[in-house]
Amino acid sequence: MSDPLSVIDVLLVEDDPGDALMTQEAFEHHKIRNQLHIVRDGVEALEFLRREGPYGNAPRPGLILLDLNLPKMDGREVLAEIKADERFRTIPVVVLTTSEAEEDILRSYNLHANAYVTKPVDFDRFIEVVRQIDDFFVTVVKLPR
Repeated sequence: MSDPLSVIDVLLVEDDPGDALMTQEAFEHHKIRNQLHIVRDGVEALEFLRREGPYGNAPRPGLILLDLNLPKMDGREVLAEIKADERFRTIPVVVLTTSEAEEDILRSYNLHANAYVTKPVDFDRFIEVVRQIDDFFVTVVKLPR
């Protein structure tokens, strides 16, 4: 297991301001100490990872929460880019989306997503799901440095 006291950077790729706010609130509500960084589309996500443009000093995330339906470059394309790049393929990617379509689930796993989670509509349930994702990927599993 990972050191429960370690703090990681989490990259949230989410274009919906309401969902981004709920994720921030989940981190605050559960006193999750990990640093949450938010980008609004797939292009920004790749710039963040590659430390390009305004993200020149961006930290390497220890976990990526990725929505599928994004402007400019959708989450499927972002996932494919991340997992094709040897610098980033070991970063766990959790697809966190509203889609329950079997084809999205299958395609995400075929692109090597580490998990696929459908966003709950209920606020309290959403907060609990974010806490569980954080707990699992930060305190239960062993991640590469």
